[in-house]
Formats: sequence, structure tokens, C-alpha cells
Amino acid sequence: MKWLSRAVGILIAMAVIGAATLLIFAVSSQNTLIQGPPTEGVFLGIWHVFYVTEAPSVPVMLAAVAIAILVVALVALLDRRAANKYRRSSNPRATPLAPKIVMAATRGVFAGPITVTVLIPAHNEEEMLPRTVPPLLAQSCPPDRVIVVADNCTDKTPEIARSLGLEVFATVGNSEKKGGALNQALKVFLPPNGDNDIIMVMDADTILDSGFIREAVSRFANDRAVMAIGGLFYGEEGHGILGQFQRSEFVRYARELKRRRGRVFVLTGTASMFRPRALRTIAESRGDTIPGRPGDIYDTAALTEDNEITLAIKSLGGLMMSPAKCTVVTELMPSWRMLWRQRLRWQRGALENIGSYGMSFPLFRYWAQQLGIGYSVIALSSFMLLMALTVLATDVWIWYPFWLSLGAIFIVERVISVWRGGWKARILAATLFPELVFDLFLDAAYVKGIFDITFGRRANWGHAHDEIHAADHRHARDEHRHAHARGRRRPNDD
Repeated sequence: MKWLSRAVGILIAMAVIGAATLLIFAVSSQNTLIQGPPTEGVFLGIWHVFYVTEAPSVPVMLAAVAIAILVVALVALLDRRAANKYRRSSNPRATPLAPKIVMAATRGVFAGPITVTVLIPAHNEEEMLPRTVPPLLAQSCPPDRVIVVADNCTDKTPEIARSLGLEVFATVGNSEKKGGALNQALKVFLPPNGDNDIIMVMDADTILDSGFIREAVSRFANDRAVMAIGGLFYGEEGHGILGQFQRSEFVRYARELKRRRGRVFVLTGTASMFRPRALRTIAESRGDTIPGRPGDIYDTAALTEDNEITLAIKSLGGLMMSPAKCTVVTELMPSWRMLWRQRLRWQRGALENIGSYGMSFPLFRYWAQQLGIGYSVIALSSFMLLMALTVLATDVWIWYPFWLSLGAIFIVERVISVWRGGWKARILAATLFPELVFDLFLDAAYVKGIFDITFGRRANWGHAHDEIHAADHRHARDEHRHAHARGRRRPNDD
């Protein structure tokens, strides 16, 4: 499937462009031109406006609604069929983590009480650990063991971890970033674990909700077939309007997962928990039924290890979930440049992952999701472009009540979807256009990801927080210089 990893961008681009072309042809074949000049009216007794009451023909509207319903129903049907098929699978080679196989293997076997071992991969996280660890240790169901995986640290991360009462595992010669660090640690800490000795992997910049582990342990205890549990993540406060954009995005994602009743899209790297059976099976299947180096749990060739391990468990038939009560607060990107790097990494990683796994039935939803993102890129960019051309090409602004009503419905949906995010999120959603500009920014990252993967451009990201720490150090240095300069100018108090 190496050829597909390279061609996935071309395939998705061709599919969405073809779909958009068909839709444009279908609409343009109808007589939708305005008949006659616009009507002049007075709004609220003082505002003279021009408006056109014409709307697309009934057949066009019905066709659009029918196509949308058909696509949604088809995706949902195929996704449900794939899920049911793999839950009932009894093929131990293709789907060794399928619920039917796992339940049969564990029936009547007591694996002992559930324990939780937390691995925190950390590269120069001396500032974040004092914020992350206290909420972790204060869980209503605290972990049995917490291990900081110190990876190529040049600061005091190991010393800070030990001062907080944590164990420290230092990587040796790791050049494969987070995935390589976790592989080294898991080769040491995974073998002694039984089926109920849960492994949790969480980022050093993540703050857990107080009931996260208790809820996850309850789910593992009540269902032996559950192989992994991921968290719902929300953004930290701050970072101005850019931070609010990201918080609103995460609120919408969490709302969508709740509506799916916890059926997971991605086992987020911020905080996820795994049964040892799942991790061992992944290591055994690498290079055979799933991509990767034999014996590795994390595929170090993947840009997005959390997305890749999700696909691995799903391909092997495993059952995963993201319960609504398993929530975390995670770090946001403080600048547009850093957000661009993050999203480009996410988008390209997702494309490369599905390309490496191929067009398999259990991953149908992931292919459909990427096609949907590609189509939305064309739809949103076309909409914004046509709006701009209309404003520049007309001397008089003409209102279209039909399209205004659709726009109002869209705004209402945007506001409702971020309601839990607070009044700032609601106001930002109601203004509409700032969020559309943010969406265009994300679309540009998606297009750049397709371009890079298609033309074989090398992806090279260092540790995620290197740039943040460098900016912090520069800021601290500048503050020190300014304070020193002010001190020299200040009169001597003596």
C-alpha cells in the first residue's frame, strides 16, 4: 500500500472536485436566473433596501435535500454495518480484538482487580509537570503508578518529576520522538501486566477532570470487550480570539462525540487508556495485518501517533469509546504560526495514516470523513469567493430573503453547537464571519497537507513544545533585560 500513501491526496482531491463539478452542473442546468429588476422596499421605516424574492426551483431544492439525506444515510449505514460485522467477527487472525473473540477468551477468567499505570511522555516539561501532576494524583480514583517518560530532556524534568513523587524512565538514544519514547517505556512496563492492569498515556500539558479515571475504570470493569477509552478534550483559557476559536472547535467536537454516544473518532493523545491485550496484539500484528515495525506498539513513521493507534485497534476489531465524563483540559496553540504547524501535522498525519492502511471496510468512515473535509474546503472557499466578487461587482446591495433565512438557520446551529462554551463562544459564533475565516485557515492547512503528501515533501516536526519553550525563554530574557534597564534608570533609594 505504499503507492496509496502517496496517492491518497490525489484520490481525495479528484473525488471531491468531481462531486463539486457534478453538483454545479446539476444546478446550472436549471433556469435560476433572476427575472426582472429587484424590488425596492423600506425596512423598519427608515432603511431603503433592494430585494429579490426568487429562490432556486423546487426540483433543485428537493434534489439537494435528497442527495444530502442519501449521503448521510449511506455513510451511517455502512459505518453501522462495519461496526456490527467486526463486533461479531470470529476470525482470530484478521480481528483478534473483536468483542466476540475477546469475550470468549476471557469468559470465566478473573484477571484481578483493575489497576492503572500512567505514562507521561515528557520532553523538557519542567514547567508543565507541576500543573499536570496534582490533578492526576487528586483523582477520585487515583492511579496506582505514575511514570514520567523523560525523553532527551535538557532541563530539570526528571528532577521535578521525582520531587513530585513520581517514577522516572529515561529513554536511551531515542530519535523517534513521542512514539519511540513510549515504545521504549512499554517494552519495560507492559510485560508484567495482566488483562485488568490498564495502561494510560497522557500528555504533560493535560489537566484531567477529577472523575476521569473512575469513569474509565467503571467502563472497563463493566465490559471486558472494551479495549481502549479516550478523553473528550477542552481548551485552556486565554490566548485571545485565537484561543476562543480553538475552544469553540473543541466544544463542537465533544458535542458531536456525545451525540454519537461515545463512539470514538480518535483516541486522543491528551489522555487515553488501553488494555494490555490491545497493546500486545498491536505489537504482534505490526508488519503483518497492520502497518508498522514488528514488535512496536506505536508506529514511529506516523506523524500522528494517536490517530494511527486508533486505526490499528479499529482494524483489529477492537471496541473503543470516549465517555462524556472523561474530560480533560489541554494546551492551546498561542500563535497562528504554531497553530498552522499543529494542524498541518494533524491533517497530513491523518491522510498518511489512512493511505498506509488502505481502503478497508472498517475504515470507511475515516475515508468518508476526509472526503467530507475536502468537499467542505471547496464549498466554503467558493462561497467566500462568490461573496467577495458580488460585493465588488455590484453598485447596489441586493438582499435575498431565501438565502438570508438559510444563513440565519446556519448561525443558530453554530450558536447552539457551542452553547456549553459560554457567552464568549456564543457571541463569536453569532457573528459568523470570524469563524468562517478561521475555517478557511484550517482548510488551507488541509490543502497544504494534500499538496505535500502528493509531491512527497518531507515532513519534519520536532517535539511539540520546543517552539513554545523557545518563545517563553525569549520572552523571559526580554523581560529580564527590560527590568534591568529600568533598574539602571531608577534613582538610588539610598
